[in-house]
Amino acid sequence: MHANEPAPLIEEAATRGGLPVSPSLGPAVQDAGIAPHAPLVDRRVMLVSFLSIILAVIAACVADVLLRLIQLITNISFYGHLTGPGSPPLTNLSPFVIIIPVIGAVIVGIMARYGSAGIRGHGIPEAMEQVLTRQSRIPARLTFLKPLSAAIAIGTGGPFGAEGPIIATGGAMGSLVGQILKTTAAERKTLLAAGAAAGMAATFGTSVSAVLLAIELLLFEFRPRSFIPVALASCTAAGMRFLFDMPYPVFPMPALHHAPGLALAVYIGIGAIVGVASVLVTHAVYAVEDAFELLPIHWMWWPAIGAVVVGVVGYFYPRTLGVGYYNISDAISNSLPLKVMAALCVLKFISWAIALGSGTSGGTLAPLFTIGSTLGAILGIAGAHLMPNLNVDPRVAALVGMAAMFAGASRALLASVVFAFETTLQPLGLLPLLGGCAAAYFVSSALMQHTIMTAKISRRGIRVPAEYVADFLDQVLVGEVARRKVVCLNASQTLGEVRRWIASRAQGSTHQGFPVLDERGELSGVVTRRDLLGNTVPDAQALRSLIRRPPLTIRSDSTLRMAADQMVNFEVGRLPVVDPDSPGKIVGILTRSDLLHAHRRRLREIHWAERSLSFKRPGNGQVATATAEES
Repeated sequence: MHANEPAPLIEEAATRGGLPVSPSLGPAVQDAGIAPHAPLVDRRVMLVSFLSIILAVIAACVADVLLRLIQLITNISFYGHLTGPGSPPLTNLSPFVIIIPVIGAVIVGIMARYGSAGIRGHGIPEAMEQVLTRQSRIPARLTFLKPLSAAIAIGTGGPFGAEGPIIATGGAMGSLVGQILKTTAAERKTLLAAGAAAGMAATFGTSVSAVLLAIELLLFEFRPRSFIPVALASCTAAGMRFLFDMPYPVFPMPALHHAPGLALAVYIGIGAIVGVASVLVTHAVYAVEDAFELLPIHWMWWPAIGAVVVGVVGYFYPRTLGVGYYNISDAISNSLPLKVMAALCVLKFISWAIALGSGTSGGTLAPLFTIGSTLGAILGIAGAHLMPNLNVDPRVAALVGMAAMFAGASRALLASVVFAFETTLQPLGLLPLLGGCAAAYFVSSALMQHTIMTAKISRRGIRVPAEYVADFLDQVLVGEVARRKVVCLNASQTLGEVRRWIASRAQGSTHQGFPVLDERGELSGVVTRRDLLGNTVPDAQALRSLIRRPPLTIRSDSTLRMAADQMVNFEVGRLPVVDPDSPGKIVGILTRSDLLHAHRRRLREIHWAERSLSFKRPGNGQVATATAEES
């Protein structure tokens, strides 16, 4: 190349294939750190999986201990001795029952103030907050304070489920193990989710829905390195439950029959109605919480105030006290009179919403299932009465209502469907469940921005992922985006020649970086404009004297995600693109602006959707009118 001539333009077609790096490469490219195709699992995944299995065994034992502790406190509180049925009595209650929940709430308030405020609430939102803001680090003291406080609150009549605190305790144990062993943030999140899933599986024996719940509410991703340990933990904990108890369904119900086509439409409609109810329930809980915030007393006393309502409602309607899993079984078996289910639906909601809004310790799953199942049963009975020819089964309607309430309130769609199946072992209910839960999910998404799990932490300015989509950069290959024409320099050129060429402002001389080729035409290194013009090296020196490290490159069959990670890790703004068959051969160059331009395809699809559906953009009230050509 002459001194005043532009550097040669090299135009090559980017290739694909993913072949291994040739061992005949020189050390410059051999040591360049060409981004490989990362394996789906590795030795660290094996380690995390092993830890998750051990964690699941411990979590299952803790769940069994907690359930027994709740029964013990219940027996002491309501019967005055150590043994008994383990649930509050349904008849012959004395007025003293009003005081029992208040005593438990006072103890929980003291534990929250002087132990840890993290025990307040039902556990899952707090675990989500730790995942999103603190790299899955949960304080160690919550590992024993949360289950103990929940046992006291529920054992003294609190209208909660034991599953929320058990899930939170399992998550805290997983986080603690991750902190002790110095794991990465991603591995701690996996251990936290594994512990939480193990807690749920140990409580209900629902191994599959526990994994789905962890994915939808805690992991915020679907990767083998995260869900494999969670699945192993859930399976182990469910197996441990069979050692402690007989492997029978948690919510037994009579065998179901195939749902006729028109009846299926009714079940989907019931799911939609329950979805509306789930929105109202969520807003009511946080309205109660806001009302407690206005009280001119310390929050330590709020649970006691809420417990007064729990005690009064429980005195007049004892079915609202405690966990009350039997209420769910009775509702989905259609063994309760209509008036009883209506009273249970309304009064359980009032008792639970006020108690939970007061900031005490307890779960949400069992109350939501109770409210949803009774509401679904009521709607099913009404449907069977109004449309006798459709063969609407109130039991199926109750099952759909149970799952749809949780699907609408939490938007854990798949977990809700599978949970209802696993706790009843009724495969013929899957189709109505899927339709009803999907309808509830749709209604909830249309009417409510945040869920009962995310509203609390979103108020603190924490953004919770609502959609899990594949990384766009991971779907595009470097060869599809990289610039094919690359301005390259020769290693044998002198600095004087290159500097005069840059000063001439010839075509290509304004670039910020230039690949340098050796005598064989293979990549030797990369120099920047600052290296060329700001260096004190004399003009007579050859260009190769500026190359002090192997070049950072990317293969044309790598993804843009790998390229972006490479740029961030090494703080570079451009990467030479090499042929996967001949990694010393440069076929293009990729810059930061190329990464941004790659999003045009995604934006084009969005504009198409806006144009075809005439969606209004939030905030400006204008209809998007961009055409495909304009975007």
